[in-house]
Amino acid sequence: MPDATSGFRALTRDAALRTLILSKYSYTLESLIQAGASQMAITYVPVRTNPQTRPSRLMRSLPEYLTQSSIIILRTYGLYRPLRIFMSLGIVMITAGVLIGLRFLYFFITRAGAAGNLQSLILAAILSIVGFQVCLIGLVADLIRFNRKIMEETLYRIRSLELEWEQEKRK
Repeated sequence: MPDATSGFRALTRDAALRTLILSKYSYTLESLIQAGASQMAITYVPVRTNPQTRPSRLMRSLPEYLTQSSIIILRTYGLYRPLRIFMSLGIVMITAGVLIGLRFLYFFITRAGAAGNLQSLILAAILSIVGFQVCLIGLVADLIRFNRKIMEETLYRIRSLELEWEQEKRK
């Protein structure tokens, strides 16, 4: 998307019923990530805009906007792809722990003892244990994601029924 942060969105009725925006700051990036995760079709349509007449009321400064947008991207991506995020982070930590453990073993063997390198062994153990725990958190988060998908489908069906009921009521 050339202008992903633009506030202009057009949704089909079905897409609107399936979209659930949780952020209070801005819906633009969250809606795109959600649409991609839900495998909705997205297309870019160039729209001519009027010149800017006043500063934005949403963002006070560019650093604040970038910070808020980064948080939204990470949170939304974590909501839809938790296993990938936590497993990647966990594997990095486990790998670092193993490498530091191998370093300890190298010095232990070549210097005939652990003198002065015990900190490496402790760090290796901590990184490996925490990395394993982060991977487990990823599994739990993925199970929660699955449950959230079931709830989103239920919410979609409730919204659809309410919409049908409103349309029947108007007739």
